[in-house]
Amino acid sequence: MISRRTALAAIAVLLSPVAARGAPGEQFSVTSGHDCLPVSRYAAAADAKRPAVIVLHGARAIELKPRAYERYADALTARGIDTYFLHYMTPADTAMLASAAREDRVAYEKTRYDGWADAVAATVTAVLGRSDSSGRVGLLGFSLGSYIAAEAAARDNRVAALAVLYGGIPAAMAAKVKHLPPLIALHGEADKNVSISEGRELVALGKSVGAATEFVPYPGKGHGFDFSDTDPMTADAINRITRFFQAKLAA
Repeated sequence: MISRRTALAAIAVLLSPVAARGAPGEQFSVTSGHDCLPVSRYAAAADAKRPAVIVLHGARAIELKPRAYERYADALTARGIDTYFLHYMTPADTAMLASAAREDRVAYEKTRYDGWADAVAATVTAVLGRSDSSGRVGLLGFSLGSYIAAEAAARDNRVAALAVLYGGIPAAMAAKVKHLPPLIALHGEADKNVSISEGRELVALGKSVGAATEFVPYPGKGHGFDFSDTDPMTADAINRITRFFQAKLAA
């Protein structure tokens, strides 16, 4: 367990102007079905072929708190891992999830998981096809993005590692899972949006199909706890995720 003083020092570094590398260096699109979806790339400063992590945002998109997501990109790229943010929502998705009641949103998401996972697969293909790719790619999902990441990883053996924050796996997909890559799940014990049982069930499912798994509960923490600019557990979460991908995506 890290001390509060050490954690606060770490988050100060993460929030410093030096760590904040700013806008991504490249924007491109992937096509999935009838949709053309934007991808933002944050490149590591290295000439060698590099592993990559594809990031899947929560239901309120990256624009809600862009710096919170960019802190993960900063930490990953600093350790030689290219980071890609897939903006997987279509305008219709955004409009629906922004205005519908909770029950309607949940029902709508169930109809879209397969299509969103297809978009992830298209992005994996694009990333692995790059000349700078080492051939190793992981998925990092937040909230709704965690469910999409878990389904995509279960369907696609090219995904070498999976990290989820306060999420799980779609119920319809869970019954079909025969494979999952090594995975880590982080979840606040006081999460009122997504029950911590969802994360535990994903980890148990991973174990049942032979995946190496790790579950990290955060006592007293709610949904999106790692988006805080002052909570020392922000740095803890970022460091755990970064170390996980460093270990699992090494060539």
